[in-house]
Amino acid sequence: MDRNLRPLALWGGIEGTVNRVGDRYFDQVARSGHDTRLDDLDRIADLGIRTLRYPVLWEWAAKNPFEMDWSWADERLPHLRSLGVEPIVGLVHHGSGPRHTSLIDDDFAPGLAEYAARVAERFPWVSCYTPVNEPLTTARFSGLYGLWFPHGRDPRTFVRALLNQCRAVVLSMRAIREVRSDARLIQTEDMGRTYSTPTLAYQADFENERRWLSFDLLCGRVGRLHPLWDYLTWAGATPHEIEWFAERPCPPDIVGINHYVTSERFLDDRLERYPCHTHGGNDRHAYADIEAVRVGVMDGPHGLLEEAWNRYGIPIAVTEVHLGCTREEQMRWVLEVWNAAHRARDCGADVRAVTVWSLLGAFDWDSLVTRETGSYEPGVFDLRGSTPRPTALAGLVRELAAGLEPTHPVLSAPGWWHRPECLGYPHAGDAFVRLTQANDPEACHRPILIVADDGPSGETFAESCRSRGLVYSLLPSEESTSPASLELAFAERNPWAAVDIRGKTRSPGLSRLCDDLRVRILTASYTNVSARIVGGLHRGALFVRWIASDDPQAIRAFVDACLDLLIDGESGHWRTTAGTMLEPMPEGKHSHPVGTAKVRRSAQRPARFR
Repeated sequence: MDRNLRPLALWGGIEGTVNRVGDRYFDQVARSGHDTRLDDLDRIADLGIRTLRYPVLWEWAAKNPFEMDWSWADERLPHLRSLGVEPIVGLVHHGSGPRHTSLIDDDFAPGLAEYAARVAERFPWVSCYTPVNEPLTTARFSGLYGLWFPHGRDPRTFVRALLNQCRAVVLSMRAIREVRSDARLIQTEDMGRTYSTPTLAYQADFENERRWLSFDLLCGRVGRLHPLWDYLTWAGATPHEIEWFAERPCPPDIVGINHYVTSERFLDDRLERYPCHTHGGNDRHAYADIEAVRVGVMDGPHGLLEEAWNRYGIPIAVTEVHLGCTREEQMRWVLEVWNAAHRARDCGADVRAVTVWSLLGAFDWDSLVTRETGSYEPGVFDLRGSTPRPTALAGLVRELAAGLEPTHPVLSAPGWWHRPECLGYPHAGDAFVRLTQANDPEACHRPILIVADDGPSGETFAESCRSRGLVYSLLPSEESTSPASLELAFAERNPWAAVDIRGKTRSPGLSRLCDDLRVRILTASYTNVSARIVGGLHRGALFVRWIASDDPQAIRAFVDACLDLLIDGESGHWRTTAGTMLEPMPEGKHSHPVGTAKVRRSAQRPARFR
């Protein structure tokens, strides 16, 4: 079959990082509660996902060098099989192995290979593996930046950690294929691009070559003529260690590209233009290292996929797509990568799949998982409650998995990385990314209709919509007093949702109109009277008790949480507790608290610095 006739697949992934900082392990699966919820797998299968990146980590199983605990894998992998979901089994995910080894230990690679063999023997039906997730990225964080164990800050530690991990991949796949000869290697790596001022072109060239190094080693491409041969030997690698890979090539069956909005970087030697926390450098120059999108320099996923295909000619999958941001921005990023994969296929690249990552969300990536702060970014499911709650991303995933066109109205506007607010520095006026205005009145976007009295509350919702790229229309108070004026406003503006933030006693006209036209409605009020009115007239209405606060940040956080619930399609009566936390009122149809308003805003800071 022609590869371009094969539909693009939608895969899923659970954030399975178990990284070590000092003597402490940070376990994303335990933080998410997935370690005790087997039915999460049923929820994921119900989305239409049939391939799942799934952790069966060495750190979990190896209680000591002589004893293995298989309880996790014995319960989870057979259940995935019964659901018709194929696992891509990950063995190390940003980790350094059990306590008796490390990334710079000579025993790391043979130890992981031994574990891989035992996994394959126990589950011979498993055919897809990622023995080591993102070896280059893990080597950078653990060997160059000192963030994770063994906390190296020098090229020698970085190169040793990289070679050990890549050697572990080769030995692990050899051991697995002794059990199952057709086992496939899905090798992942965080991939972006570095741009720079002319002065720093040499540094950008080096980083752009280095980003491919794990794939080059596995493909047996690193010889004495490789651009980084001198760097590797200078950093302590022997010619024999490097040539070992060329003698034992283990090319991936799938090149897995992990790409984030902030994966692309810009290096600028004009330090005075940037805050001190961006400053760094090398032995030759000091420079700022910033997110390329903040100065309008961003090629995006399409160009990267074509670049990977042209370099290797090996089938590709985007193996992580995630954005820690508000709901609509998360959806826009998934759709942008999905469309970029289709464009790359149209240009001849063999792109097989796109992976919706962090299905259950992720914890503390704003501190690069170096401390536990309670920072949580939702994914397809929001875990801030007694049971996982599907967000609007779940609807998008179902549509893409079924081969349907996405339908949510918020997808018609551009993501923040295509809007002027992405430019974080005054001198970024020469930006060459495509920038558009989300609330362009000439564009054919269906708005959120904000119905408010004269006062600050309506403008607070409008400001939140503006910053989030949510198209809105603010209805003046004089136009919201009669059914005729409301009907005219709906006919002219064709909203997909309405926000009723009027402080005075409201008539049932707006709710009836929304019910008749199947328009979602969010009502925020200080009183219970309106809750009974709205709930009685519109069974699909969302009613939230308005927060009583003089703190502008708390009010804005509350408004953002309300809009997330509206986008998610939630309904029923909700109230604020514990500051800006939203939870259903007892008479509502939901029984779990969701939607803390303290959502990490990637429009203000990067979701994941790589």
